[in-house]
Amino acid sequence: MIIISACLVGEKCRYTGDGFDYTTLRRLVEEGLAVPVCPEVLGGLPVPRDPSEIRGGNGFDVLDGKARVKTNQGVDNTAAFMRGAAEVLAVAQRYSACMAILKERSPSCGSKMIYDGTFTNHRVPGCGCTTALLLREGIRVFSEENYS
Repeated sequence: MIIISACLVGEKCRYTGDGFDYTTLRRLVEEGLAVPVCPEVLGGLPVPRDPSEIRGGNGFDVLDGKARVKTNQGVDNTAAFMRGAAEVLAVAQRYSACMAILKERSPSCGSKMIYDGTFTNHRVPGCGCTTALLLREGIRVFSEENYS
């Protein structure tokens, strides 16, 4: 089984209230080969919501308590992001998922690049909170950019 960011298969769960529709990825869900998840919604955040970025590091740093996830208004959403990551891991374990295809640049799902926490559209190498947790648990994570 594969875990897929819900926003990649048409679910309107992004912070802006929209989603994407990658036909190839949606087919995996339709064929029962993948399960869509949104860690931010699973963590209790609304749709739409203020944008969030990791400040002070990457997803591994958030897991280790060395960095925080904050909105552009300064609200600390770290607890919601951690809750969402744990929920996605629980889904992955329930379905014995071997891999995940997640949304690049997201503070939850980014696997190669994330925004730097300044809300200036500056990207840095790193991964999001959910990606970091899945990787720590031995689940391979790929970007949708590998499949588009």
